[in-house]
Amino acid sequence: MSHAESRFARALRELRVSFVLALPLVLGQLAAIAMNVVDSILAGRHGSVTLAAIAVGSALWSVTLMICIGVLMAVPASVAQLNGADRRREIGPIWRQAVWLSLVMGLLLAVLMWWSPQLLALFGIAAEVRPEATAFLHAIAFGAPALSLYFCFRNLSEGIAWTQPTMVFGLLGLALLIPLGIVLMFGAGPIPELGAGGLGAATAIVLWLQAAGFLAYLRLSSRFADLELFTILELPRWPPIRDLLALGLPMGISIFMEGSLFVATALLIGHLGAIDVAAHQIAINIASVCFMLPLGIAMATTVRVGHAAGAEDASGVRWAAGAGYGLVFFTQTGAALLLIFAAVPIARLYSDDPAVVGLAVVLMRYAAVFQYPDGLQALSNGALRGLKDTRMPMLITVLAYWGVGLPLGAWFGLHWQGRAPGLWVGLILGLTVAGILLVLRVWRMTRSPTVKA
Repeated sequence: MSHAESRFARALRELRVSFVLALPLVLGQLAAIAMNVVDSILAGRHGSVTLAAIAVGSALWSVTLMICIGVLMAVPASVAQLNGADRRREIGPIWRQAVWLSLVMGLLLAVLMWWSPQLLALFGIAAEVRPEATAFLHAIAFGAPALSLYFCFRNLSEGIAWTQPTMVFGLLGLALLIPLGIVLMFGAGPIPELGAGGLGAATAIVLWLQAAGFLAYLRLSSRFADLELFTILELPRWPPIRDLLALGLPMGISIFMEGSLFVATALLIGHLGAIDVAAHQIAINIASVCFMLPLGIAMATTVRVGHAAGAEDASGVRWAAGAGYGLVFFTQTGAALLLIFAAVPIARLYSDDPAVVGLAVVLMRYAAVFQYPDGLQALSNGALRGLKDTRMPMLITVLAYWGVGLPLGAWFGLHWQGRAPGLWVGLILGLTVAGILLVLRVWRMTRSPTVKA
């Protein structure tokens, strides 16, 4: 076999391994984001004001959770490296401290969510939208601790390269949300019609069921028995929690920088009226669904890169990252084609309003433009997390999203009278800058013969 043939065989093998690991994560992420899609579709059938309220409420809900989810990404990165280094007995103590950290963050975020409606008037959200948005935020606040704990539980499983539970619990959550959301939103029998508040309550209930189910799975499955997760009850200890924060907080800030760019864009669009808000919510829903593909691959790449780094396998690190980029190229091509050619029927699933549908179609085609840079930045961040390189990516995201994306988007959308499409130009520019700089960072971190964990 020639050298070229052997490299080709290695590339196919690496792609296959990454695909098998990533597929359950992609399906799990799609199920999770589908919960937001279900909320939006049901809200759109309830009325334009309800859809606008869910758009605003979902934006605030998302931004409050981004740092929490990002910090907890320290769990799979740490677990993967310990697993790769054959130091599995050290995983349990780290995870138990992560549980304490996630519980505290979840409770703090619940409080923030409860008081977040105070910001609606400050951001200039239309008066008719505020009551429904407030009801949604107050109801879903009770789910914040559950979501934080759920991510702590699933991140442990993903860190040891066991990704199927993420898919199973994600799909079960989606299956529960649909009937529960319909009943609580529209009412049934003795249950009154609760509107947006009913959707928030349904989501919170499902999140608690998912967290409880995953905890029971960790306790009962023999796959985790040697980790001795539940042998002792440890009180919080600052040194390991500090280490998790040192690794995870830059990740949280990075995710916050990207996510808050989208949230800030949604809030700025809130100044433009119900049609712009509703169209933006439709387009961002679909773009978010598409993003779950590279995000799932990036999560698998974190595990593969972390495992190789823990084993001090520099070549394995490079091949794992390369396989991730290869898979992302295919997923983003498919996503771009979907957004271009299926925009009209997709938009009509959400709304019967011709004005909303027309603007949503325009925005979805803008989303098609940023599929490649969005995929590249997601995969690059995943690879860098596996190397525990988090501070430079944080600085890159601050520059790209808040130094480039938001200012230019606000200028195009509000001052240059581009309205919602102008604001989406800022999303394209911010993601493009981030994608380029993060790819260069991965290249620099992996080009040496030895890659340090």
